[in-house]
Amino acid sequence: MSTARTWAVALTGVDGHLVEVEADLSNQTPDFKIIGLPDKSLGEAVQRVHNACKNTGLDLPRRRLTVNLSPASLPKQGSAFDLSIAVAALAAGGSLAPRSITRTVHIGELGLDGRLRPVPGVLPSVFAAARAGFEVVVVPQANADEARLVPGIDVRAAATLSQVAVWHGADVEVQELDAVAVSPVSSAPAETLDLADVVGQEDAVQALVVAAAGGHHMLLSGPPGAGKTMLARRLAGILPPLTEEEALEVASIRSLSGESVHRLGAMPPTESPHHSASIAALVGGGSRTVRPGAISRAHRGVLFLDEARNV
Repeated sequence: MSTARTWAVALTGVDGHLVEVEADLSNQTPDFKIIGLPDKSLGEAVQRVHNACKNTGLDLPRRRLTVNLSPASLPKQGSAFDLSIAVAALAAGGSLAPRSITRTVHIGELGLDGRLRPVPGVLPSVFAAARAGFEVVVVPQANADEARLVPGIDVRAAATLSQVAVWHGADVEVQELDAVAVSPVSSAPAETLDLADVVGQEDAVQALVVAAAGGHHMLLSGPPGAGKTMLARRLAGILPPLTEEEALEVASIRSLSGESVHRLGAMPPTESPHHSASIAALVGGGSRTVRPGAISRAHRGVLFLDEARNV
């Protein structure tokens, strides 16, 4: 009987929890089971991992393989556990060095051909790993820029499972596959609007300054064309710039939303949901994987509710 273990991260909202991924081989009827409260997508990792390993040239042993995700009481969801499960399984079979993977966190989804695909929430996952004292984390190449925003941790970006296997001592040829180079959703940088562009509206400008200085809520009332939207969109420009810690919080929420994060911006975010937006769109939610709503995405910034009387 052989056992190997590595680490992954389970996300609960923006909070990351380290999960120990244990793989055990036993001389019983060949099978591949994942236990430890996985959801449906995580349960399907069995087939993804099996095919990815085979197409990488590292076949899993024809024995009973059990993968345990600990703590078992913590719900786990998503495909970001694929890489850690594959690495632990291969190490249990003797293809990888068990000691090499023990202090490494692995994050990423596997394609059937062995490619590593990007996943949402890499930034808060790497931040949780660094906070827990880990020094090395392996992520998909498409998430490399996002992962390297966290200081104090060695980020290794890989395009394929074979590349990760070689890092851990496997005797296998590195696949020449095109890396998945884009994240699921990309967002354009927000346009910076300057309050100095406003001509007149002295009372409204003064109200904006007071609201920004004291962190107050603000209600703008007036006929169409009076400049309410123009003023509200310039409020973020006079707010204090985000600190590094605050910028990391804002970027983590964007990462959970599936956006591509390449840098930490100092500009507070502005969210302006449509007046017909649903409650779920405002507060967020989801049946399994929780996604941030407009209120969460406006954290440390401005939530602008136009036509609020109709909300």
